[in-house]
Amino acid sequence: MPVSDDVQCRNCSAVLPEDSPDSRLCQDCGDWSVCEGCARPAEELYLAVDSSELCEDCCADYGLCDRCDRYDESTYTLDNDDVICEGCSSLYDECGNCYTLLAEGHTYCESCGHAIGSDDRIHDYFYKPAPRFHGAGPLFLGFELEIKTLPRALEECVDLALDRLRGLGYLKEDSSIGCGFELVTHPMSYAYAIDRFPWDLLPALAARGAYTDRHVGLHVHVSRAGFSSPTHAYRWLKFVYRNQGPATVLARRDPASWASFDPYARSRTARIVKGERGFGRCQAVNAEPEDTFEVRIFASSLHPQQVHAALGFVDATVAYTRTLTAADIARRRGWEWTAFTTWLRTRPAYTPLLTELEDLACAS
Repeated sequence: MPVSDDVQCRNCSAVLPEDSPDSRLCQDCGDWSVCEGCARPAEELYLAVDSSELCEDCCADYGLCDRCDRYDESTYTLDNDDVICEGCSSLYDECGNCYTLLAEGHTYCESCGHAIGSDDRIHDYFYKPAPRFHGAGPLFLGFELEIKTLPRALEECVDLALDRLRGLGYLKEDSSIGCGFELVTHPMSYAYAIDRFPWDLLPALAARGAYTDRHVGLHVHVSRAGFSSPTHAYRWLKFVYRNQGPATVLARRDPASWASFDPYARSRTARIVKGERGFGRCQAVNAEPEDTFEVRIFASSLHPQQVHAALGFVDATVAYTRTLTAADIARRRGWEWTAFTTWLRTRPAYTPLLTELEDLACAS
């Protein structure tokens, strides 16, 4: 005959004597400490990172930190296979190549062999020389191409980049890159960039161990002085934001983290073109710089056509919206992507952009 729950220990189900305590715990369980997770007695409790004491069942999915000897739901594995909690993770450096946390004293990652690379010809993040303008204005473009390298290839890639750039650009550090550099150009007209930038540098860097991944981007600056009026800048920004879908396909990158198409920033477009700031730089179009707008949506690339297309998109959209009228918008659906690509097909200068759009099946 089954034993009633009223005469069983609520923890271990042992039969209780008639004079059992109100806690409905047997003598053994009554002497145990209570788990702060499930409120049940346990013979042994384990200390969590928030200083709570948990039973074995409650911390079954936790990991034990090898540094502080406490349990945590979120743990990280170092390159030497030690496990650390989220709180202790801030005490460790990250591998610039595979993002594994490095054990104390490690100068290279045991997971991928990456060494912490540096080269004194790579300027610090805040380096900003006086701009040198190339080509005919007033619209100038400059791009920042984030490039990673294998540690053993860093010096050779720096040698090659500086040799080919010949004063057209320079190299900077950026925390998102790790081992590698950001290739930054001086301002150029679109025509000058297509004709005179050393595009063979990009595949040559790739052949020597340079590469890109989802963590690095391509940012294109366009001069504010290249717009005919604040109204022109307004039309351009509205066009870019209204065409987030095809622009994101062209960019080959999820914009959420580094280049958000933020609805609030979009709603403030009229104020932005008049100088309002404070939205942060991680927008699809960063309006914080004083002299430029920075289009941040693009993934980095060492394929010349993809970089050509990014420059072409910025230059072409500025040119397209320069003469866009209310009649174009109302009668010919001028805001729509199809109207823009139809316009592109009549302008051979933007063939690299159109070719890339066709390759990505978003040319109409």
